[in-house]
Formats: sequence, structure tokens, C-alpha cells
Amino acid sequence: MAMTPEQKVKFAVVGCGHIGRRHAEMVRRHPEAELVAICDVRPRERLDPDLPDVPFFADLQEMLIAVPEIEVVTICTPNGLHAPQSLVALAQRKHVVCEKPMALTKASCEQVISKAMQVHRTVFGVMQNRYSPPSQWIKGVVEQGLLGDIRIVQLNCFWNRDARYYKPGGWKGTKDLDGGTLFTQFSHFIDIMYWLFGDITDIQGKFADFAHQDLTEFEDSGSVNFRFVNGGLGTLNYSTAVWDRNLESSMTIIGSRGSVKIGGQYMEQVEHCHIADYTMPELAPTNPANDYGVYKGSANNHGFIIDNVVDTLKGRNIMTTNALEGMKVVEIIERIYRKRDEQLVR
Repeated sequence: MAMTPEQKVKFAVVGCGHIGRRHAEMVRRHPEAELVAICDVRPRERLDPDLPDVPFFADLQEMLIAVPEIEVVTICTPNGLHAPQSLVALAQRKHVVCEKPMALTKASCEQVISKAMQVHRTVFGVMQNRYSPPSQWIKGVVEQGLLGDIRIVQLNCFWNRDARYYKPGGWKGTKDLDGGTLFTQFSHFIDIMYWLFGDITDIQGKFADFAHQDLTEFEDSGSVNFRFVNGGLGTLNYSTAVWDRNLESSMTIIGSRGSVKIGGQYMEQVEHCHIADYTMPELAPTNPANDYGVYKGSANNHGFIIDNVVDTLKGRNIMTTNALEGMKVVEIIERIYRKRDEQLVR
């Protein structure tokens, strides 16, 4: 049953790092949402002193029992905890908002989806780059067939992540909690590619670790090529070994009736548009990137995520990113990494 406009959707946020605080703030700003609890394994005194003044817990299960009015659990913890914590929340019949990636394996995603179906609850994926004006624009262009047959798609993701990012003793850079460069840094852009063009097959690739041998448990760079199931060739080139600061995240699309390139540090700019019988419209400005001090991430569109959760639960809209789409992104990365694991990465 859809909620009434007067009812506020009650959220709890698990994980009080940068993204968790962002989610908490977006919930607090929303007129139809209410933040009722937060959770983190670290003591509150070690966290941001400006954390919201709501009940604080060190244990997810304890929080769910102590604050039964929670309706939505937002999971902003290390990647490897997303699936097990989603299962805990679903077992208590809570809806889940899960930061990317949904899990680190397709099998874990399937467990979450199965549990959500069993308890009739919803799992929302966080792929906020879908909300950026260039993404919304190119989605319409592709769906209307304006580019004709898709021939080539090239995705380039060249960022900096160095010792300023990978802190000793932290979870970033570990196989079990981080999972890899494609999961933590570039899953947003793989999601956009999948959202636009569908699944891929015939994956081949070369992988290397140029600058992270002492920082991470996985490679920092790769060049992957594949075919789209729906037709066309694709290439993904990625690296976190760029010196000092991000270079770009870009997507070039070559179709039978035109070509497009969306670029910038996080695909926030349309750099080229040449399509038969088409005039490029003026797009709204893109939100700035998430700012982490010495490095930047993807677009800060988390307010749209909370809007979508509230609107969906109140029956006014549909999910922007559903759990099956979240699983497909994980599966694509898993299949790419299967090729990586067949090779010796130096």
C-alpha cells in the first residue's frame, strides 16, 4: 500500500563516512523523509562531530531492534559488507538503499534479490550518475534511435588514486572489502554503459599494476574489449595510476547516423555531438563532483536518490536503479575480472 503524502519515510544510515554523511544530510533535507538512526562500528567520538543528533548504534541488528519504526536502511559501508548487511535489513522487513556496488559477486546479489522478494521489500541501487544532464540526454538519444545502429562504444576512465587515498589499515585496496578498481572507482560508468547498450559478451583484456603494488591487493589498470549482445563493439580502458589528479571519464559512441563524446572528469560534459538532422539542445548544468579533498569522485546527485526512494515508496514513481540492474553491473565486472585472474598481473 502506498504511503500518504503526510507520512514521512523513516531512514537509518549504516556507515558514517563521507558518503554516509551525504545520504544522512539528503534525508534530513527532504520534506517527506526523516532520519531516525545512524550506525557505525567506530565510536561516535571518532567520527565527524557534526553527525546528526539521532540515536547512534555500533551494531546494525541492535539498531533495527531498538528502533523498529525504521522503514529504509541505507547501506554506505565498505563494498564487501553491502550484501550481508542488506540481508540483515531485509530479514527485519526493511527496504534497502545500497551504495554501489550492490555486492562483490553475482551470487551474493542473487541472495539479496531472493530475500527481498521473499519479504516483499525493495532494494534500491545507488547509481547517481544516471541523473546527470548528459546521462539523461544520451539515454533519450539512444532510446529514440537517433544514432542509428551502434557500431563502437569506447569508455575511458583515467583517475588518480594514490597513497593519499589508500590509508594503511583501511579497507580501501583490500580484495575482500574493496573488491577492485572497477567496483569502487568505475562501476558508475560501467552502469551507464549497460543502461544505454545492454549486456556484453566475448570479453578479452590486458591488465597491469603500474603504481599500486604496495597500496592495493589488485591491479590498477586494464584495457578490455568486447561485443555488445545487441550489436556493436566496445572497449573499456581504465586506470587509477594517473599522476596527481583525475584526467577523465569519457564515453565515445559511434553510430550509423552520428557520433557523440561525453567527457570531463566524471562524464559531466558533452564534448562532441554530430547527429544527422539533429540540433544539440542546451543542457542544465551538472552538479559538481563529490569532493574528497585531494581527489574527486562522481557527481554529487545523492539528493535525487532520496527523492526517488520517497517517490517510489509513495507510489509516485518507479525505481531509477533496481536490484537486477545492480546485479548486472556486478556480473559484468565479475566476468571482466575473470579474464584478469587468468593472467599474471605485474
